[in-house]
Amino acid sequence: MKEMVLLGDEALALGLIHAGVSGCFGYPGTPSTEILEYLIDNYEKKSQAADTQEEAPLAQWCSNEKTAYEAALGVSFSGKRAVVTMKHVGLNVAADPFMNSALCKIKGGLICIVADDPSMHSSQGEQDTRFYADFAMIPLFEPTNQQEAYEMAAEAFEISERFNVPVIIRMVTRLAHSRAVVKTNEKNTSQNKLKKGAAQNWMLLPALARKNYVSLIEKQEGLLEWANGNSRNTLSLNPGRKDMAVITSGLGRNYYEENLKDFAEKSGEKGLPSSLHISGMPLPVKLIQEIAGSAETIVVIEEGMPFIEKQLRGIIPGKNKIRGKYDGFLPRTGELSPDSVRAALGLSPRKTAADEIQMPPLPGRPPQLCKGCPHHDSYTAINKAVAILNEKDRKNGLLSDGEVSTVVASDIGCYSLGASAPLKSIESIVCMGASVGMARGASIAGYRYTFGVIGDSTFMHSGLTGLVDAVASKTPVTIVILDNSIVGMTGCQPTIIPSSKFEQVVKGLGVEPEHVRTLLSNPGNIDANAGVLVEEAEYRGVSVVILARECLEAFRLRKKKEAIMNNKKAEEKTE
Repeated sequence: MKEMVLLGDEALALGLIHAGVSGCFGYPGTPSTEILEYLIDNYEKKSQAADTQEEAPLAQWCSNEKTAYEAALGVSFSGKRAVVTMKHVGLNVAADPFMNSALCKIKGGLICIVADDPSMHSSQGEQDTRFYADFAMIPLFEPTNQQEAYEMAAEAFEISERFNVPVIIRMVTRLAHSRAVVKTNEKNTSQNKLKKGAAQNWMLLPALARKNYVSLIEKQEGLLEWANGNSRNTLSLNPGRKDMAVITSGLGRNYYEENLKDFAEKSGEKGLPSSLHISGMPLPVKLIQEIAGSAETIVVIEEGMPFIEKQLRGIIPGKNKIRGKYDGFLPRTGELSPDSVRAALGLSPRKTAADEIQMPPLPGRPPQLCKGCPHHDSYTAINKAVAILNEKDRKNGLLSDGEVSTVVASDIGCYSLGASAPLKSIESIVCMGASVGMARGASIAGYRYTFGVIGDSTFMHSGLTGLVDAVASKTPVTIVILDNSIVGMTGCQPTIIPSSKFEQVVKGLGVEPEHVRTLLSNPGNIDANAGVLVEEAEYRGVSVVILARECLEAFRLRKKKEAIMNNKKAEEKTE
């Protein structure tokens, strides 16, 4: 065994490598990004090493989560082990192949890693992936620490291949982005040999899909038997305490155990309540029924939405009082913490150093664009264009006081910060690609000038199809692509195609060439760029304006990489 200090994401990635994964795909999204970054780094290092005998698993970023999932399906169909990574809202994008893959007879193990984001640190919702696993009727693994994340990679592949189903591993922000010592194996599992699946198990024509659906239903009994016997589902009974029992999952166990010493003191002679830790899905019904028979009240401590709490009402209907997030026993929104669990257990707050020091309230520090960010100049130009258009319509008697002719819809990415002061440029942020569709819809509804503001990576992720709709319907709309040549929000991953090809893509979708404009976004061009935006907004058709300048952080990273490469070449030349 070898000990390494790893993020939860890195521990899971290393576990995949050691478990014999062959193909790794994903789209960057916090808090999942570091998983594929680790796998890509491993692939690049192993591929460049001349003396390695080890076959490195291929790892690639994809246009979006759907295309990533489909690539992983192709690897699995070919008999090899595959993984696809994404954040929780990314599974919405991949839902079509994900749900259908449950009806395929998975050949090479297939793992879908989804990182949920309780408290919405960098997300637009607190969606809980366990509902998707339940919907698809497939297994889900939920690690509580970095060591389990590492070990569960191999376990998930084994279960995927045993039951011929895809498997989800659910991470959460706090585990994904914290470090711990992990004991790792020195020996890797060999990659599977190439051998494709039988066609009838992978073609979801209605006649075949119906049979496959029956097969999936039949697998549920075996999956349930596995769950009830899973050594990670740990049950501890205290026959002397009938008032309450505790069920935990994921990080809920950690927060509960951090309070056990004080809770044991409070419990006195009757001792700690019976407890059951659930490490994933399907839920171990027999173990749940057993703990339900041991106590009158069941307390559920789970990170995310009240999934287990909800399921209990069907597994043990009316038998016990169930306490958790639905009744306010624990907070319904945000992350759990040792303190929130402590309060629910009736323990007094822990005293901290902060309690002894009288600190003045700190000013708020909302997120903002980096100094010198090209998006600041782009939004300033958009604001000027919007002001010019509204003033023109007001002078022409088309607007009453307080009315506007403009809509500026935006999208998910670092450019979402254009919503904040002092810019306050954008009016909607819903999901990847929504800016294009919403701008088209607002135009159809009656607004004269509508802008859809979208980043370069997001445009390739989900903006293309919305632009096709606009072109097909000849809707007056101006799409503004903020091209900073990188996926900025998640740590400067490469955009799927070079920025230089964006004009070709847009023209290829049918936008008139004279209404595809690429502009340099910098402080000296703000007025000129605003003028172009006004011209294109007044055009009664589809126009696309690409506001381009490299992200400063990407520029620094690129220059640093170039310096390293130049130094390496100089050293080789000297030798």
